[in-house]
Amino acid sequence: MKSISQVAKLTGVSIRALQYYDEIGLLKPSELTAAGYRMYDDNALQTLQQILFFKELGFPLKEIKEILEKPDFDRIAAFKKQKELFLLKRGRLDRLIQLLERLEKGEQCMSFKEFDLSDYINALEDFKSNQTETVIQHWGSIENFDMFIQKIRDDEEHVAKLAIQQFGSIEKYTEEMKHNLEHFSEIMEKWQSQITEEMRTEDKFLKLASHKGEDVASEPVQSIVEEIIASIQTTTSKLLVGSAENYCRMMIDTYSNDYLSKVFDTKHGAGSSEYIVKAFRYYSENNFAENN
Repeated sequence: MKSISQVAKLTGVSIRALQYYDEIGLLKPSELTAAGYRMYDDNALQTLQQILFFKELGFPLKEIKEILEKPDFDRIAAFKKQKELFLLKRGRLDRLIQLLERLEKGEQCMSFKEFDLSDYINALEDFKSNQTETVIQHWGSIENFDMFIQKIRDDEEHVAKLAIQQFGSIEKYTEEMKHNLEHFSEIMEKWQSQITEEMRTEDKFLKLASHKGEDVASEPVQSIVEEIIASIQTTTSKLLVGSAENYCRMMIDTYSNDYLSKVFDTKHGAGSSEYIVKAFRYYSENNFAENN
């Protein structure tokens, strides 16, 4: 057990902040001494560590409290999500450092204003506040939606680049996304009503995997990739998928995932996921090269 002053020294969190966490019910001490002093055990310190990770990612204390109080809260799953977001943030910081290095050398670089998605992010925050039930219904939880917003913040430059490529400007992109948010329930109903077409898309992935062993650059293989992309863009909202380039990245990431690739390969044969990744990567490299 550690006293509040020991916890403050160990973690860098001030005594007053720890007292405030107790007052709002965010982090209760493990026990109180006879004299009324707060004491914290290892479980409390682990909870504090979780709180600090969420704070570092920009979550307000109220939302952190709601997340931690959920009956189904999974500490390990939360760590995995936090790690993913920190990696995104690190990537963004790396790009900012690279930009500063170029500026130091006297290079003329594009301004940050062109990549400002604040209006769109504000629209997402408003959507979360005004349509909480809809967010929970389609994202599973407010936490998941916050993760979605955070990913956009941390990869803002890349998202903005894709937005400009697809819509011509950030303003047009934001206008389209606001329209989608205003009609989100209608869009989702339409999307869900087309589940049969989505199943057909899944069949196309199986068809693609069946060509395993063939050159991914072959016309039949690339035709299937193109067919999958056309199908998903026809049946799914741009809010959920985005551009063809973005969809290719999503598929490469999805079928590169260790867990998902094992599940798919178990059903359809070893190497199926790897083959799909190679096919989409080849399509991406040969159709979007000038944009990379």
